Amino acid sequence: MRLYGGSPYYVEPVQAALMTDLDDQGPVRAPRFGLSGKLLILTILFLMIVQVLIYVPSVSTFRLNWLNDRLAAARTAALVLYAAPSGMVPDDLARDILSSIGAQAVVMKTGQTRRLLAVTEMPAEMHRNFDLREVSWFDAVQGAYHGLFDPKDSILRVIGTAPRDGEFLEILIRNEPLQRAMLRFSRNVLLASLIISASTLALVYLALHFMFVRPMRRITRNIMAFRADPENPSRTIRVSKRDDEIGVTERELASMQSNLTSMLHQRARLAALGLAVSKINHDLRNMLASAQLVSDQLSSVRDPRVQRFAPKLMRTLERAIEFCQSTLSYGRAQEAPPDRRMISVEALVDEVHETLGLNPASDIGWIVSIDRVLDMDADHEHMFRVLLNLARNAMQALEARAPNNPLRDQIRVTGRREGGVVVIEVSDTGPGFPPRARENLFQAFSGSARPGGTGLGLAIAAELIRAHGGAIRLVEGTIGATFHLTIPDQAVDLDSWREERVSA
Repeated sequence: MRLYGGSPYYVEPVQAALMTDLDDQGPVRAPRFGLSGKLLILTILFLMIVQVLIYVPSVSTFRLNWLNDRLAAARTAALVLYAAPSGMVPDDLARDILSSIGAQAVVMKTGQTRRLLAVTEMPAEMHRNFDLREVSWFDAVQGAYHGLFDPKDSILRVIGTAPRDGEFLEILIRNEPLQRAMLRFSRNVLLASLIISASTLALVYLALHFMFVRPMRRITRNIMAFRADPENPSRTIRVSKRDDEIGVTERELASMQSNLTSMLHQRARLAALGLAVSKINHDLRNMLASAQLVSDQLSSVRDPRVQRFAPKLMRTLERAIEFCQSTLSYGRAQEAPPDRRMISVEALVDEVHETLGLNPASDIGWIVSIDRVLDMDADHEHMFRVLLNLARNAMQALEARAPNNPLRDQIRVTGRREGGVVVIEVSDTGPGFPPRARENLFQAFSGSARPGGTGLGLAIAAELIRAHGGAIRLVEGTIGATFHLTIPDQAVDLDSWREERVSA
């Protein structure tokens, strides 16, 4: 009889570890510059951009209209001035006409001649030329810029269509009246824009604030409060009746918080249970060790009744020891990573067979069908535990319907290679798994097929197989239970392999 050794393992509370990790991140503080401030700045910025896009064409159009009005007045004056004989227009009348136009000179070209119709003061130079007959959008914008920022005493030469048979009409005007008119127009536009923008800004800001910012702020406060005390169900967010994205976020967040709270409570209970079980197992193992010694002494008694009941007692003690060992093994925080190397599958299966204690005279048949020289890239101890758990479960399922017959009650182990994957199947001819056990087959304390079982064997086996990058599944539609294992070969780094060969 074998007693599995090992020191007791005490389970740390999962909840405490989780909360420690959360606390290590430090307290979560509310942002100094929140969504409201960012929203306000962005709204102002976008409105300013819109106002610029509105103002530039507006002031350009105003300038064009202002110049066209001066040209229209100049055409009317040109008809009078052009009809009068040369030099017959009094200077006072000419000055009055030019003053009404706002120009310093009026010139009209007819044919090959340019005639100065009227002039008050001929400037020394013209600073800008602007032809209203063909005006592009860029020219209008550029002219508006020059009109606002050129010096007041600069002279602008404006060209337009001439009356009657004239080729073109041009006037010379100072920039000051145009600049003054443009500034007055800009002031009026700015005042109106400020009123409209302020109203629009307030409406947009309030709408976005109440529709988005306030709900997001409420969600943020809830997350911070929930983080401080995730076990408190009252910290779960209250879901509103919104059916938009924020409503979906609230519902999903509430569901996640409820699940997390439930999980923390469950893990706290499991942690407390694990701590209690580890202490119980420690004391129970000591008591079982004493019981083993007594059972060994009873096996040497020649009383027939003792000889009949002693094997049953020994099997009961072995199962109790096995249960303690499985519980302690599963209670470890994490299995050691596999130490992979090429191992013989046939030798591994023979070792499992010897550990089970099945001999040719047993009432349970043991059949092995493994390809010759089948090697597997895996951890020997891990795969031994996997196959031992599967084979022991199969043996227990067959023993449950004693008396056994080796022709009927059999355990079969097959192994083959499919490319870079080793496939192993462990099957039995027992009653199989009930539907309820199949649903939680590889879940600890949930996937046992026999009464009083824990399901730890399958849970540990699945964990070890996944650590190798493999998979384990229950094959449907077979007699009894058949487990299908796939273990892929480990990828080899050729550079490291060459270095090992050279060093060797």
